[in-house]
Amino acid sequence: MKDKALLGSIFSYAKPCKGKLMLSVICALLSVGGSIVPFIAAYRIIIMFFDDLATADRIIYWGSICIAGFIAKVVFHAISTTLSHISAYTILELMRKRVAEKLLKAPLGVTQNINAGKVKNIVVDQIENIEIPLAHIIPEGSGALVLPLAVFVYLCMIDFRLALAALITIPLSMIPYGMMLGGYNKTYKKYMEANENMNSVVVEYVEGIEVVKAFNQSTSSYEKYRKAVEIFKKTTLDWYKSTWKYTTLGSVILPTTLLGVLPVGTLLYLAGSTTLPKIAMAMLLSMGLVSSLGRFILFFNQIKSIQYSVSTINKTFDIGELPLATEEKPISKHDIRMENVTFSYTGGEDVIHNVNLQIPEKSFYALVGPSGGGKSTLARLIARFWDTSKGDIYIGGVNIKNIPLSELADEVSFVTQDNFLFNSSILENIRLGNPSATNKQVLEAAQKAQCDEFINKLENGYQSTAGEAGDKLSGGERQRIAIARAILKNAPVIILDEATSFTDPENEAKIQEAIAELTKGKTLLVIAHRLSTIKNADKILLVKHGEIIQSGTHNELLKNSPLYSDMWQAHIGAKKWSVKTKEMEVFA
Repeated sequence: MKDKALLGSIFSYAKPCKGKLMLSVICALLSVGGSIVPFIAAYRIIIMFFDDLATADRIIYWGSICIAGFIAKVVFHAISTTLSHISAYTILELMRKRVAEKLLKAPLGVTQNINAGKVKNIVVDQIENIEIPLAHIIPEGSGALVLPLAVFVYLCMIDFRLALAALITIPLSMIPYGMMLGGYNKTYKKYMEANENMNSVVVEYVEGIEVVKAFNQSTSSYEKYRKAVEIFKKTTLDWYKSTWKYTTLGSVILPTTLLGVLPVGTLLYLAGSTTLPKIAMAMLLSMGLVSSLGRFILFFNQIKSIQYSVSTINKTFDIGELPLATEEKPISKHDIRMENVTFSYTGGEDVIHNVNLQIPEKSFYALVGPSGGGKSTLARLIARFWDTSKGDIYIGGVNIKNIPLSELADEVSFVTQDNFLFNSSILENIRLGNPSATNKQVLEAAQKAQCDEFINKLENGYQSTAGEAGDKLSGGERQRIAIARAILKNAPVIILDEATSFTDPENEAKIQEAIAELTKGKTLLVIAHRLSTIKNADKILLVKHGEIIQSGTHNELLKNSPLYSDMWQAHIGAKKWSVKTKEMEVFA
């Protein structure tokens, strides 16, 4: 059943290029036919010599047929492999696009939690493995299977006893090959798990190298990296050591067809029931027989690895998608309402519990509370990173589940503490907020976001590249670029998730000016640890253990909430410590 499912999956991926692959298989079979012709011609020439009928004309005639067969074999093989490879890489392109589309349609919260190493492994390595069946096994495997059958049939036409003698090594070689495949699935799964773990650790190590060095964790982090590589090396070597004996034994036994043909042919010749030309031809064809079988066995071994790849890719396609609305919903107001909202990441324990919330249009609300309390989750539910487990969320009276995602994205700007920049010009990074914006509009947004000062200091100004993931800019600079994007987007609802987390006291004022420009006339929801940035909010919501436990203005919460008061005192103490540190740096 697994093999049928595997073949079904492979052929389903091959549908877009079905015609090319069918033609590729036909050409592969014609190539097989061409490869048999030289054997037939050689047999005829051998008979002529034994019967003293050889003449120059006859030798040239059968020699020409031999050459023609060889040319047909090469030409049709070239056409077959060209068509199969064009089809294969077309299909790989479509599959990679399909995975990308799947990740786009999946809940954003789900895709954010998929390890980058795992995504790389699926999109690059596992999909690349599908190239083998599409480009090789389907066309060449057909030929590799048909050729031995055709050779065996032709041998039977010459002498069925010699044909059977030529097969004697095949069952013998299958014994070690079968022993090798005994624990193949379990071993290969272990190998792929080690490979995926190594990919993940390598990506994690490279992405976190700055943090590793900053906190002097290079030894422990490198040790984790080293262990992952060592485990992969050990797993690979153990796998090869457990199979090389069987592989070597099988590959040695399989080609030794002469051990069957030669003694059987000799006995038959001595008994006067066969001829030397038939024995000679049987010896030649038997060697051609096993070479094709050897290729087919190689393809069979590869099927196991392909099966794992197809299974992994199919699991990616099985990721649930958000139900998509298609009909546009006109939104005239931009208040936010949560009604009995409950949410669980896994379907088990709830992290948000029965939250009811009303945020009026053009108001400034803030979410504060201990880490892990559910602030970011609440905010991301509004942007529909996930769907609620229970309850509903409305923007302007319209349930967000009924708003097409593209329309919802136009309504809500989400600025986080970890802002990704592409390795392109800063101008184009800002323009992502509104791809149709003119250069003048981009520059105005950058000025409003307080970006002008640091951008103009760069060697190429706005044409300077941001580097991989924006690594040429500081955290505060990346945040201002993200705010410039949001200003350019001009969405009526703004959500800021720890948007000032990377700023120092010197830049905090500039960030605040940028945020003030961004949020003019908008519905604003801010998540903040720096309580000084939200003390002027219309209402502050205190979130703990997935519930809103208190709400009020800054002054009201200072009076009525011991938790908020403690958080404020801790924040003030941290700010004083930061200022003193700066003063010490100045005097140093």
